[in-house]
Amino acid sequence: MRVSRAEQAMNYVVLGLFALFAITPILTILATAVSPRIGAPAGIHLENLVEAWRVGGFSNSLMHSVVVAAIVVTTAVVLSIGAGYAFGTMRFRGATPLFLLFLLGLMIPAEAIVIPLFFDLRTLGLTDTYAAIALPQIAQSIAFGTFWLRAQFRSLPASLLEAAALDGAGPLRALVSVLVPASLPGVLTLVVLTFMWTWNEFLIALVMAPSGTLRTAPLGLANFQGQYTAEHALLAAGAIIVALPMVILFLILQRHFIRGMLEGATKE
Repeated sequence: MRVSRAEQAMNYVVLGLFALFAITPILTILATAVSPRIGAPAGIHLENLVEAWRVGGFSNSLMHSVVVAAIVVTTAVVLSIGAGYAFGTMRFRGATPLFLLFLLGLMIPAEAIVIPLFFDLRTLGLTDTYAAIALPQIAQSIAFGTFWLRAQFRSLPASLLEAAALDGAGPLRALVSVLVPASLPGVLTLVVLTFMWTWNEFLIALVMAPSGTLRTAPLGLANFQGQYTAEHALLAAGAIIVALPMVILFLILQRHFIRGMLEGATKE
């Protein structure tokens, strides 16, 4: 179907309005972060970022978030690849009920299980540890990752596995050498999504580490907000510091992310 120039122009107008709607809050935060603080002269004040970093103690909270994100992303993606490979390419008894059991992780919100889970982890002596923060998020991420990669692997031609078997490759070799490279955009999309969800997680980190010794970046920002509610410039600077790692990762992997999302949208 041929699109007229009027329809094409209208599409650009609508997309432009949505882009403006999305970018306006970002520009507002950036402008606020470099705006003069109370009593400071007018102008651009980049030192607000340095001051927010120093006063807010974001070095520790960012380090905790990096450790938790590394544990969650690495473990969840590796296990999701294995589970997605099994459900997507193998036929075995009980596959459908077991897959539906995995999907329960997408249906049950963290708010419904976080309190009993805290008591379970406290009984095991795991509270106030990286494991207490990471394990619930790994479980949540595996549910989506298995669903996501199952669709990715099922969409690949069966001839890939047949050719690998003819070359003498076993199931593990076929997965590592054939399926994962062929599904790399989908895998990297899962990496980005898992990192973003883990980095932004607030409730689990708050409940599972009650002493505050393992305060992650969102908790550090909330604590910073409680101290400097009147200093909007410092609050905006702190928000930029917390969001910057996600932005950097997305910019690095944006092509693979967009490609993976488009491929996922076209899969049945």
